[in-house]
Amino acid sequence: MYVRLIFQSKDRGPEVIGTTYFFPCLPAGPGFISFSGIADMDTLLRTRLWVMMFFQYFIWSSWYVTMGPYLGGQLNFTAPQIGWAYSATALAAMVSPIFVGMIADRYFAAQKVLAVLHIASGVCLYLASRCTTFGSFITLLMAHTICYMPTLALTNSLSFRQMKDSGKEFPAIRVMGTISWIVGGLAINTLGDRATCTAIPFQVGAAVSLLMGLYCLTLPHTPPNPSSAPVRIGDVLGLDALTMMKDRSFAIFVASAFLICVPLTFYFSFTSPFLTSLNVADIPGKMSMGQMSEIFFMLVMPFFFARLGVKWMLAVGMLCWSLRYGLFMLGYNSGLIWPLYLGILLHGVCYDFFFVTAYIYVDRRAPDAIRSKAQGFIAFVTLGAGMFVGAQLSGLVVDQFSFPKVTPAKTQKVAKADLWATGNYASWTAGEGRAYGKLLEIVRTGSVPGPAGELAGTSNAPVAVVGIYQADAAGVYADTGKKTALPLAQLEKPMHRWDGIWAIPAAAAMVFLFLFLILFKDREEPKPARG
Repeated sequence: MYVRLIFQSKDRGPEVIGTTYFFPCLPAGPGFISFSGIADMDTLLRTRLWVMMFFQYFIWSSWYVTMGPYLGGQLNFTAPQIGWAYSATALAAMVSPIFVGMIADRYFAAQKVLAVLHIASGVCLYLASRCTTFGSFITLLMAHTICYMPTLALTNSLSFRQMKDSGKEFPAIRVMGTISWIVGGLAINTLGDRATCTAIPFQVGAAVSLLMGLYCLTLPHTPPNPSSAPVRIGDVLGLDALTMMKDRSFAIFVASAFLICVPLTFYFSFTSPFLTSLNVADIPGKMSMGQMSEIFFMLVMPFFFARLGVKWMLAVGMLCWSLRYGLFMLGYNSGLIWPLYLGILLHGVCYDFFFVTAYIYVDRRAPDAIRSKAQGFIAFVTLGAGMFVGAQLSGLVVDQFSFPKVTPAKTQKVAKADLWATGNYASWTAGEGRAYGKLLEIVRTGSVPGPAGELAGTSNAPVAVVGIYQADAAGVYADTGKKTALPLAQLEKPMHRWDGIWAIPAAAAMVFLFLFLILFKDREEPKPARG
């Protein structure tokens, strides 16, 4: 996401806040876009850069949203393993600045580096789509993200080098990334059930990545920026900004920003599996509503910024993270659909009001000499370290509220046989109660012995062979070694205890908000307006 905000302050008059900031670890969002000056750019060049940005963000959007339901529903990965999968982009985001800042920018032409990285990342993503074990999948997904994440900064660098006035020209180029993210979600949405029960989204991303690699070879030549001065890792990660931590308010701000990233990561890792378990259709398209809401809230953000100021803008953003999870709990418990959609639409407030305001605050507090390093530092703390910790903890929390560790409060009716996979947990009616087990085999031809005799499976009416589980004194279910056969249509999937899961990040966000309001003081001194 890139941001250029202008607002009218009561005591300082019109002011441009910041210039252009990169948020490397979240789905692409919009900027506050001005098209003034874009007409000065050559039409052909502008089109080439638009295509570049479209391919760049289509790759990410094609697999990111649907990965959770696919890994859990078809490959039977555990919640902690899904958390690790969503940690890949955070880990890669921490590595990519080192690669770009210390290697790519200094020794190789940007378009050639982009081509190599995109081809390599496409191959890795395709191979990941073929994996069925966690070890091989996470290895190849990590390889893909390590190749892909540096290209986010490199496409920006290449664009800047082609511009006369990046402040005027770049936002109108970068907006194609936002459009691409939404288009990518809608395109994957056309796959229907195959979007969440097949590896097709990964293969689509791989194909576009290979296409992008070839396209990069046609981009304008962008030579490296050689320098005789050595580059330290501390410079790249912005660690010189640690000197700002001597300021108590800034230290509290950094700690709060890190902490709030922990509960917010629950949204990115497990909203798709949550919606899937509630039988919400067209999940990629529904999730893209969050990016659409960013456009609106980015446009109205200057109005609120001028009236609320830094502290209360940050507070509203933190509050909305808790409200979002509260809406998800309401939707789960009531069966209503509108709280789920409202929770997704809150993404614009959740993201813009907190993260954009945070980067503006850093820009205004940091001394001129380390301003860019301070931005790198806060990005590393939040979107790198914070998101990584959050992804790990979210996986552990979901695991603790999932069958077979707890008795499900609800089960999911599954309309289509293709949505079942061997290894899925299952539930069925047994007398006046519910029985639970694991799907061992799906029989579509032939017969198997059932409780009341032979059951014949067909392609239209498969038979399920199920291992029976039973709870121990602690309420944890274990395999009894017994099995039964039932028509697959009689089975349902045990749901996670989503009410307990969403309560954890909702409560954590409220605690962090409370501490932030008590401890944080905005001691900002006015600075001259910067154009």
